[in-house]
Parts: sequence; C-alpha cells; structure tokens
Amino acid sequence: MSTPTTPTSPAPAGDHRNAAPVETAPSVPSFEDKLREFWDGNRTAIFALCVLILLAITGKGLWEFYQVRREHSIAAEYAKATTNDQLKAFVASHEGHVLGGVGNLRLADEAYAASKFADAVSLYERALGALKTGHLALRARMGVAVSKLQAGDRAAGEGALKALGADLTLPAAIRAEATYHLASLAAEAKDSATLQTLIEQLNAIAPESLWAQRASILRASQGLAAPSVAAPVAPASGGPEATVTFPTKGK
Repeated sequence: MSTPTTPTSPAPAGDHRNAAPVETAPSVPSFEDKLREFWDGNRTAIFALCVLILLAITGKGLWEFYQVRREHSIAAEYAKATTNDQLKAFVASHEGHVLGGVGNLRLADEAYAASKFADAVSLYERALGALKTGHLALRARMGVAVSKLQAGDRAAGEGALKALGADLTLPAAIRAEATYHLASLAAEAKDSATLQTLIEQLNAIAPESLWAQRASILRASQGLAAPSVAAPVAPASGGPEATVTFPTKGK
C-alpha cells in the first residue's frame, strides 16, 4: 500500500525567498555627480589655469601702464631738448621713436638751411625711417628729394620728385610742390617743352596754390605762352594740405 503524497504548502503571500531575482537597470550618474568627479580629477589644473589667466591680465595691465609712463617720460625729455646738442643726444637715445624722427627732421631742416645738403639727406632719411606715414613723413620725403638735388645727385633727386608728383594718393600740395621743383629743373636746362608740360600738370593738380603762382612767374621768365586752364583736380584724401616748402637754391 503506497504512502499518500503530502501536499506542498503554498508560499505565504509576500514571501519571495524562492522567487527568481529581478535584474535592475544600472543607475545613471547625475550632472552634479559628473561635475563633482571632474572637479576632483582636475582641481589642480583648474587652479593653475586660473592663476595663469590672472597673471596674464595683471601683466598686460602693468605693461600698458609702463608704456604710458614711458611715452610721457620721452615726451618730457624731448621738450627739454632746446639746443642742437641736446636734440642730437635725444635722437641718439630714441632713434626709432616717433619723437626721435621729429628730432631728426628738425636737425635735417637746420642742415639744409646751413647748405649741408649731404648731411640733410642722411637726416631726412633717418627721420623718414621713424615717422613712416603722415604729413611729417611727407616733409621728410620731400626733404630727401630736394637735398639730393642740392647735393649734386640730380638723377636721384629728380626721380624722387617724379615719384611724389605722380602719386595720386598724396595731398595735392605735396604733388604740386614736387611738380614745381621739376619745372624749375626744366627751366634751368632750357627745356621749354618739358617746362610747359609740367606747368600744365601743376595747374591741373592745384591751380590756386602758391606753387601754381610761382610756376606762372617761372613761365613768364622763360617767355612761354600761358597754358590752357584745366579743371581743378580734387585733392586726394590723407590729411591737411600744409605746404612743405623746400625752395630750390637760387630761386
């Protein structure tokens, strides 16, 4: 006779001891967790970068302050250079500075006035090296050209004047003066055809200028007919048109 099977008691409700384990999704780190992890791993580098940025800003400010103080100091030193020797000493100490260029320009004018034309050429060229652009630079360019003429280097001086007269980007006053000096050279050479052409060019560039008036006197002295009246040419932009004035010796 077989033994009856004992029925299995059902598991009480809520009892999961024999239940299969349930897989859970891995937790995703929050933005705050990621930020904290990045900070913990890069704290030293971030501090170093902040220090470098602060030093760069501080250094730039100190450099700009130094430059301003230096410019004020140079300007004060230039103002004190009232004698020729003091000006030479200043220029020697600040050769590449703008005020050094202005000082060389003053020395060049003095050399030109004293008929030391070779010295004037050198000084005007040195001034031009520091001044680069602007009206004072144009004065230096004109000074180089005329001083070369007076020093006997006609070819170089004439070439420099032609370059000034033909440059349409320059103020009309500069172009007119260069053209007048070329006309003076043509008059000296008794080249009436070239002289007439240059006077016509000058009247087209700046018909109401001092140089046009002087050209009329030059034309009359050579017995040439009055040129036809040309329409005024508008001056090129580039600042005030102050006269440079480097008269040819003997004119």
